[in-house]
Amino acid sequence: MDEVRFIAATGALGVGVNAAALDRALALRPHFIAADAGSTDPGPFALGGGVPAFSRAAVKRDLTAIMAARDKVGIPALIGSAGTAGGDPHVDWVVDIVREIAGEFGQSFRLAVIRSEQDPAYLEGLYAEGRIRPLDPAPEIDAGTFRRSERIVGMMGVEPLQAALAAGADMVVAGRCSDSALYAAMPIAQGLPEGLAWHAGKVAECGTMSCIGGRGVLTGVITADAAVLRPVGDNIRATPLSIAAHSLYEAADPFLQKESSGTLDLTASTYEALDETAVRIRGSAFQPTDEYTVKLEGAERVGFQTIMIGGIRDPFILQRLDTWLEEIRTYVGDLAERLLGVTLGRDVKLVFHVYGDNGVTVGRKPVSATPPREVGIVVEATAPTQEIATDVVKLTRQPFLHHGVPEWMGAITGFACLHNPAQLERGAVYRFNLNHVAIPRTKDEMFRTAFHTFRDGVAQ
Repeated sequence: MDEVRFIAATGALGVGVNAAALDRALALRPHFIAADAGSTDPGPFALGGGVPAFSRAAVKRDLTAIMAARDKVGIPALIGSAGTAGGDPHVDWVVDIVREIAGEFGQSFRLAVIRSEQDPAYLEGLYAEGRIRPLDPAPEIDAGTFRRSERIVGMMGVEPLQAALAAGADMVVAGRCSDSALYAAMPIAQGLPEGLAWHAGKVAECGTMSCIGGRGVLTGVITADAAVLRPVGDNIRATPLSIAAHSLYEAADPFLQKESSGTLDLTASTYEALDETAVRIRGSAFQPTDEYTVKLEGAERVGFQTIMIGGIRDPFILQRLDTWLEEIRTYVGDLAERLLGVTLGRDVKLVFHVYGDNGVTVGRKPVSATPPREVGIVVEATAPTQEIATDVVKLTRQPFLHHGVPEWMGAITGFACLHNPAQLERGAVYRFNLNHVAIPRTKDEMFRTAFHTFRDGVAQ
């Protein structure tokens, strides 16, 4: 094949697909459509809790547009990092939506479902063999980390996607996946340059975020000597600067970007305006690796959390806010130990987030020494049980309301709660506990693929 053409339908499944632009882009006779559906950006809760970051209605809307386009022109559609985190429950959730859409529109196709959730026992075996290595930065781990994890996924490269397409998949729903791999898989399988394929995928995975102007879809053409990226939509264009800038997006190194099978090298990449809307990339290279790696992402539960949100406007409290908060912490700590039998810092983590005074730049005081006119405060307790977390926050409410300052005589009320009741239970909370790579014994052993056939909307 001399060239491979594709459509990036959206930068994140659930954000929205411009259906009119997608339909216009089909005139380019693409070989496939793809959309990334996940990320670690929403934090560890999606992975640990097994839930998506987008609503079902939003994902179904986008999948309906993609599946209608796929059905119209008879080309494969690839969805990666299904359901945000790409674990088994996330994949099942997206497959259920696919099944529903297929039934509603009577579609016929062959679906490949690629799972990336990892068995803790398997990872323990790799760990014992020295086949799990830290990235930078990475938390300390031990052999028990894998079983303590609520869920662990491996980030697949192009290989499982290529195998699914080679086996005749009309649609692929994949677990955790390299965003760029969705777009690189088919061009590389067709013998086109890996560097150009990976580079085009790096830009395309965010859809039209790499462009300037209105909304639409992004198309790409990979040939033997160039990759051309062109948005389709009203008042939208790509420029050499916008494409080059997005090539650096979320990259620790501006030139070298690692994937499972090697490193994308942008050192010699050039960006040229092909016309008013399109950019041509040349010179991108790919350095294959002798040691195939799979990035691991894991989440473990750290406890249960309850919060209280409120604000302070009293100028005397704000003049001595740090001291005032520390006095409350000491008071609550004493009560928690006597009444609940828990110790702050050991059993319960109690944090006072102050917004309006160093709320975002934690650890750095504002340049101005003038106290703010008002602040918002989020009281946050994390404990082994929801009951303990809630009880600790309840203990903070009264002192936050009435703890005094030397300038006031008699009783004061200096804190306004946003909600009633003041405490809000957040449920289980998680943390990422892995930033490591696994070195599998074979390239395909960490991923499992199953095929499902739909005829006239009915799964066979």
